[in-house]
Amino acid sequence: MALLKSPDGGWGWMIVLVSFFTQFFCYGSPLAVGVLYLEWLDTFGEGKGKTAWVGSLASGIGLLASPVCSACVSSFGARPVTIFSAFVVAGGLMMSGFAPNIYFLFFSYGIIVGLGCGLLYTATVTITCQYFDERRGLALGLISTGSSVGLFIYAALQRELIELYGLDGCLLIVGALSLNILACGCLMRPLELSDSPLPEKSCLEKVPDHCLIYPEKENVEENMHILEKGYNVEKCVNNMSICDCKQDSVLNKNGLISLHAKETDTYKQKVVKQAYFCKQLAKEKWQLYLNYWEETLFLFKNKVFSSLFIAILLFDIGGFPPSLLMEDVARSSNISEEEYVVPLISIIGIMTAVGKVVLGVLADFKWINTLYLYVVTLIMTGVALAAIPFAKDYITLAILSGILGFLTGNWSIFPYVTTKTVGIEKLVHAYGILMFFAGLGNSLGPPIVGWFYDWTQTYDTAFYFSGLCVLLGGFLLLVATLPCWNNCNQSATPPLHTYSYTAASSA
Repeated sequence: MALLKSPDGGWGWMIVLVSFFTQFFCYGSPLAVGVLYLEWLDTFGEGKGKTAWVGSLASGIGLLASPVCSACVSSFGARPVTIFSAFVVAGGLMMSGFAPNIYFLFFSYGIIVGLGCGLLYTATVTITCQYFDERRGLALGLISTGSSVGLFIYAALQRELIELYGLDGCLLIVGALSLNILACGCLMRPLELSDSPLPEKSCLEKVPDHCLIYPEKENVEENMHILEKGYNVEKCVNNMSICDCKQDSVLNKNGLISLHAKETDTYKQKVVKQAYFCKQLAKEKWQLYLNYWEETLFLFKNKVFSSLFIAILLFDIGGFPPSLLMEDVARSSNISEEEYVVPLISIIGIMTAVGKVVLGVLADFKWINTLYLYVVTLIMTGVALAAIPFAKDYITLAILSGILGFLTGNWSIFPYVTTKTVGIEKLVHAYGILMFFAGLGNSLGPPIVGWFYDWTQTYDTAFYFSGLCVLLGGFLLLVATLPCWNNCNQSATPPLHTYSYTAASSA
């Protein structure tokens, strides 16, 4: 069955609201992990590169598991996945409060919390795209600001909780707050299916007889035969003499042999039918598996999609570390705490929220090409990252943090770009693949920057490398979207039920 046309309003605005708070509660702590990062450095005494793995895993694991998360949402729906993930995130945060070493945090905070966040992100994006079409850019921008507002609030909240209750108490309280996602999940009403005539038979009745392991008709006849025979035997015992029963016992013995032969034949038929059913089921699953990889290969034949996955990988390698390490960058630059008007990580958070809304609104204008808008944000992000080594005071770092935060808001238009590239029908599949590479970049970026610092005792080389990665991804995507490629590919006809992206068109 197909879903009804996206209502672009109505209950969709409630979906936007609960998706906003879902991302607020689940991503607040992982994105503001820079505050916890400093505490973990002091508590466990490990290197910056190794400690950075905790925060990078929390952001990367959920994205690495995006194909699995997409399959879960497709199979079970957004509401059940959201409710289940609430317990996963809360459990991981509370377990982290009892971490004896950094390796335990890799599992509890990095893997468990990260996987829960990945499930929640996929669920909120998918159900929002189902409810909105014309206003999809605005809707995605609004829900994605939940994580940014969470970053802004949780950065100050976690610092205050650490001062009052210590690191362990902070994680326990933050874990308890994430249970509010349960209420959000309960309000994620699935979009109704299109009208169709009611089925005349139940699902079980529609199954062909040759696919049934135990045919219903055969069972009824066999059971009636056994009941009648049992009744006759009982009547014989009660009404006939012992001598007559002995005579009948010989006849019954022959009858039992015949019955046993018949039951053996029936059992063999059942085994054959069951084996055939299992064979057909395995063949169907294998065909679905082949179709999945065939569709994946076709997606990568699209130059824009192929460039998009490289760009998102390089962007997350270079663009994610500031949100995790900016506080340590300020401490390494010998900036005193008295100069701090607002924590740098909070500036990144609030400006990311602004960027998501602004870019989301711009994406809805028909005269703006969303893909080119995304490319511009990548190039500007690369320039801002390369400028961080030249910032030696709080004001300069605050300005760069605000610029980076605003440009990082391009996450709100990334699902929009993906939808326009492959179509809404293949959004879950394509988005899962892209998020896998985004998660790989998130997982590798902060440790690489931390290792650069451990080797050179400065962040300068690390941020030059980060800026270069983002610039490379941006220019590669720009070249792939040039109009000349569209002219070369006009003769190519895409297969049925596939979608291609024309860069020159209005996204």
